[in-house]
Amino acid sequence: MAKITHVEVLLVDLVPKVKRTDAIQSFVSQETPMVRITDADGMVGIGYSYTIGTGGSSVLALLNDHLCPRLIGCEAEEIEGIWRSLFFHTHATTVGAMTSIALAAIDTALWDLRCKRAKLPLWRMAGGAQRSVPLYSTEGGWLHIETAALVDDALAVKAKGFSGAKIKIGRPHVAEDVARLSAVRDAVGPAFEIMTDANQGFNLSEAIRRARHYQELDIAWFEEPMHADDIEAHAQLTRSTSVPIAVGESMYSISQFKDYLARKACTIVQVDAGRIGGITPWLKVAHMAEAHNVAVCPHFLMELHVSLSAAVPNGRYVEYIPQLDEITHSRMTIKDGRAVPSDEPGLGIEWDHKAIEAMAIGRQVHQA
Repeated sequence: MAKITHVEVLLVDLVPKVKRTDAIQSFVSQETPMVRITDADGMVGIGYSYTIGTGGSSVLALLNDHLCPRLIGCEAEEIEGIWRSLFFHTHATTVGAMTSIALAAIDTALWDLRCKRAKLPLWRMAGGAQRSVPLYSTEGGWLHIETAALVDDALAVKAKGFSGAKIKIGRPHVAEDVARLSAVRDAVGPAFEIMTDANQGFNLSEAIRRARHYQELDIAWFEEPMHADDIEAHAQLTRSTSVPIAVGESMYSISQFKDYLARKACTIVQVDAGRIGGITPWLKVAHMAEAHNVAVCPHFLMELHVSLSAAVPNGRYVEYIPQLDEITHSRMTIKDGRAVPSDEPGLGIEWDHKAIEAMAIGRQVHQA
């Protein structure tokens, strides 16, 4: 055990590798808040989270003005206590995206520090359930991409051994979505999974209508069909179709997932460590989903989620979207189309500190 003596906060703004569009938005920037925590023994843990273009400065302000000063003098190993203390300290802004994103940067840093002190990789420290997890790709399935290119990308990732590809849906008419999905299904055959993602673009009646058409194509799941706040609509949709309904990337608390699972309003959980407040609540959601016999297929953050998915028995897929290449030396290991978690102590991410220093925005240090 060692007390926290030094906390550094900064932000790196990353440009997406490809143009990313969906039914409601474009992903133009990945603001990446980072937290470095040093304990009295000189051990350092590094954590991070993200936005998709707005809110980064607000997250930094929350970290610097309200959260990180409270870390000084805390026992670094008491992660659950720290998380709950910070959560209740910010009760006026919870549950909410800004607070959860800020908490995630701190919590992942504390887990990185814990694993390094124990000389264990995160996937073992958090459970050690499986040595690899199947991959699916999203980078070639954005809404603006033409059908021929969707087919080419799906065939390419299939050749690499990936288990599936995600296609964004939400074209003006269902026939357009069906034509795109059908072309991919005809090309890849029945054994390759096609995931679909509406990014909350439909209302209930339209979601039911489209699910009826997607069902014939044997899609792996229908992701974020409607606004995440509407649990009752998702429950009605789930009852109306055999298509698996996936939710999670726009949910920011354990209780939201509890309500979805209790209402049987989803059949796949896509909990995101960067949006729910870090590894501590992520693991709780994953185990809660396991108790309901529901798979976890986390959203984004593949460099972190590979280890978390491998830590739990119900981690079914990792989503392939590289986003840290500019600021890391390491790359996620892929073997036979499966994601393999790092065996290095910590999160398994080898940061490029020189690149981070060159790109850092709004650096601030808190110390005893």
